[in-house]
Amino acid sequence: MVTQATKGDPRVTKVGVFIRRTSLDELPQFINVLQGRMSIVGPRPHALAHNEYYKDLVESYMKRHKVKPGITGLAQVRGFRGETDTLDKMQRRVECDLEYINNWSLWLDIKIIIGTVFKGFMNPNGY
Repeated sequence: MVTQATKGDPRVTKVGVFIRRTSLDELPQFINVLQGRMSIVGPRPHALAHNEYYKDLVESYMKRHKVKPGITGLAQVRGFRGETDTLDKMQRRVECDLEYINNWSLWLDIKIIIGTVFKGFMNPNGY
């Protein structure tokens, strides 16, 4: 299992907290979007160790890999951003990812981008 940063994690500096809470750490991901490796909207990528761990625990977990990963997604605007310290949190995140994949539309992408701007950037579920 991957050790994730948690709320109050002693490894995270004050500057790191600010960068994470304001989502400034996401800006370099736009390079991946320009290179075609990521999309602006889609399921957030997880660490490879998470994929190995959750693929047998969460139904349809690997289906989220059928589309390009995104900088933001339905799970993030619904509040499932940050630490996934319980199986239930990961299941709910994956449910949102699959809902996005199964109901994709340009309008849904626009709503997620708007939701990210107004809710996602300053989310208390950050570190």
